[in-house]
Amino acid sequence: MLNHYLNQIVPGDCLTLFKQISDNSIDVTFADPPFNLKKKYHRTKDSLEVQDYLNWCEAWITEMVRVTKPTGSILLHNIPKWLTYYTAVLNQRAHFKHWIAWDAPSSPMGKTLQPSHYGILFYAKEGKQQKFYEVRYPHKRCRKCHYLQKDYGGKKAGLHPFGPLVSDVWTDIHRVKHNKYRDEHPCQLPLHLLERVILMTTDEGDIVLDPFTGTGTTALAAKRLGRNFIGFELDEQYVQIAEKKLTQEEPNSKLGNLWVSWFLNEIVTIRDQDWEVLQQYYLIPDDLKKIDRVPIVPKDGKRKVYTPRTDMETKDMFSVFCQSV
Repeated sequence: MLNHYLNQIVPGDCLTLFKQISDNSIDVTFADPPFNLKKKYHRTKDSLEVQDYLNWCEAWITEMVRVTKPTGSILLHNIPKWLTYYTAVLNQRAHFKHWIAWDAPSSPMGKTLQPSHYGILFYAKEGKQQKFYEVRYPHKRCRKCHYLQKDYGGKKAGLHPFGPLVSDVWTDIHRVKHNKYRDEHPCQLPLHLLERVILMTTDEGDIVLDPFTGTGTTALAAKRLGRNFIGFELDEQYVQIAEKKLTQEEPNSKLGNLWVSWFLNEIVTIRDQDWEVLQQYYLIPDDLKKIDRVPIVPKDGKRKVYTPRTDMETKDMFSVFCQSV
């Protein structure tokens, strides 16, 4: 049945569909479930009694752990309120690795602290066996003068030319706010958020399963990065949107022969182990202290060539540049 579902968005209830997936067969499971905040989905009831919601969550979380390989990862995205309950379920079934704080501020709610992050729980199925790769993101710079925003003092000579290693606080990825970039879905995640998760936890050809696929962000990220995917989605309208977008994507989010994540003409995530090869495509100052005021640039002085999409942010590639270097 796994091969029947591979690289498909399967319509139906995830608890029913999970029964068709064998134990220890998926490399990474990622879930972004309804938040039980009365949001307007087409078919999903996002307003359950608290205990009913938590019982439902425990059922699909248990299934996520069951189908994940011993070397695999389980990741759950939600607001902190529900994640605190999720940990009680996961701590009995898997191994805690990180609580990733994704900096995504929302409107002040009054009489409380302003919500300023979503959380992504990051668990390993079997502790030290977990497949994991360190990833880097570009240095943060002033938009006008291009100087580094962080003061590294006397350690500038030791700066990595591309950027720092990613920590468990992600401040460089922002919510999809503009309607022209959004699908008809109330909780659409940025594509490069999922690409970062996938680059951290999988290899080419691995399988990523999302039980709440929505309009296909996880599947799109997986396909762009040469991974296999399985998506479950209750709403047939969302299934149709996801399938249409998938027909427009190819597994070619690369620089040279290495998988990378693009956003708005820039590479935003690379694997640390790939830099030794990727650096050949950049002009890097001989004196690394200059990195604080001189960003590295592609050798031909150009950014990538890309194909705009009307239903996505952009189709991020560097294919023409890579072929010319």
